Amino acid sequence: MSHISPVNPPALYSAAPYDYAARVGPGALLFTAGACPLDPTGRVTQIGDLEGQARTALANLDAVLVEAGASHADLVRTTVYVAGTPTDLVTVWDVVAAHLAPHRPPSTLLGVAALGYANQLVEIDAVAALGDER
Repeated sequence: MSHISPVNPPALYSAAPYDYAARVGPGALLFTAGACPLDPTGRVTQIGDLEGQARTALANLDAVLVEAGASHADLVRTTVYVAGTPTDLVTVWDVVAAHLAPHRPPSTLLGVAALGYANQLVEIDAVAALGDER
C-alpha cells in the first residue's frame, strides 16, 4: 500500500493553493507542482527576464527537492513551460540544462500561450525517485 505525503518548504510562498510536491512511498516517487518564479511573498520575480525567471523557478524546484531529501541526480523527468517564442524556449532550456548538469533527465519543453500568474514566463515541474530510505 502506498502512502502520499505533502512536501511544502517553509521558505516558499505559503499561501499557494496547492502543495509544492507529493511524496509517494514506500520506494517513494516525488511529484512536484510547477515551480514558478515567485518570491516568498508570492510575487513574480524578474518581470520580462526569461533567464532570471528560469533561475528563480529552478531555485524554487531545488528547495522542494532538498525538503524531500532529493537532488538533481534523483530527477527522472522534467517539464519546462515557456510563454514565448521558439527562440525563448531555447533560451530557457539553456538555463535549465546548465543548472541540472551533468544530470540530463528526460524532459519536455513546451511553448504555451499563458501561465498562471500575471507576468509569469516560466514554470518547471518534475518527478524524482526517492527510494525506500527517505
